[in-house]
Amino acid sequence: MRIKNIIILVLCIAILTGCGHSVKQAQKIKNTNSKHEYACTEYTYSEYTVKRNGLKLHLDCMTTKGAHPKKDILLIHGVTYSSHEFDVDYKDYSLVRKLAREGYAVWRLDIAGFGQSEQVKDGFMPDSDYAAEDIAAATQKIIKESGHSKIDILGWSWGTVTTSRFAAKHPEQLNKVVLYAPILYGIGEYKVTEPFHHNDWNHAADDFQKTKDGKFDYSVAEKQVIDIFCSNCWRYDGEESPNGGRRDACVSKDIQLIDLTKLTNPTLIICGDNDPYLYNDKVDNASKLLPRDSKVKVFHGASHMLMVEKPYYHQFQKQLIDFLNR
Repeated sequence: MRIKNIIILVLCIAILTGCGHSVKQAQKIKNTNSKHEYACTEYTYSEYTVKRNGLKLHLDCMTTKGAHPKKDILLIHGVTYSSHEFDVDYKDYSLVRKLAREGYAVWRLDIAGFGQSEQVKDGFMPDSDYAAEDIAAATQKIIKESGHSKIDILGWSWGTVTTSRFAAKHPEQLNKVVLYAPILYGIGEYKVTEPFHHNDWNHAADDFQKTKDGKFDYSVAEKQVIDIFCSNCWRYDGEESPNGGRRDACVSKDIQLIDLTKLTNPTLIICGDNDPYLYNDKVDNASKLLPRDSKVKVFHGASHMLMVEKPYYHQFQKQLIDFLNR
């Protein structure tokens, strides 16, 4: 009986230590590898529900234990897999935990139909413009919960399309914008006829770099990172994901998906020159189109998975944090 009471007390304390009010779930997370400082850090994780268009959207937040962050950042996922991608919890690869240790409240949103958000009947419905409105609803929730008037935002892959459209409409709610591996133009014409993408392990791992014989290049991405990433794709995203964003992106390479001239907040473009979805000439020209105090950073040899690639992820984190803090 005494052990049971202690467990109940611990759960109650965890519920009371979230990022704000209306918390669905709060818990303390602690890494156990004491060889590294980052592995000893404790985190507080909280879940929120955002309602839009009759659907419940999953929004979560992570901070270091006991912190009262004065800055918030919202991370927006790509077209197939949801926001778990930002928290590959192996060594110090997790972008979520790194930003939390830097003093941020780190928020993640699953767009309607993705991950832990409510599923949709029509997979074409959550397209780029629809997702931008989901981001707007999540941002309003963050502003309300945090008491801060502005946040930073980072989009990855298709998330750069949705984030940039939100940022163009609501610059007053943002400090800085980060476009990681931006899909500036269509990735090539391909007719997407099915409303849902059929996910599998091979597809989840497809963006990791490979050697000439088709095997994973473990000098670029560690095996454990690939395994964790793919396992989370299966756990959170299951067998299918909405295809509205994919249909938007699978158009002619001449069709612009992100209009950089509409962005007014300082913007960081960060990517690798070995990314098959990007056109390096368009990236090189981006600095001429961005607002003041913006920056373009290209990593030679890095791919779409830059943030979890062994030779690059530390510099990726440093460039990101330096830009956000300056």
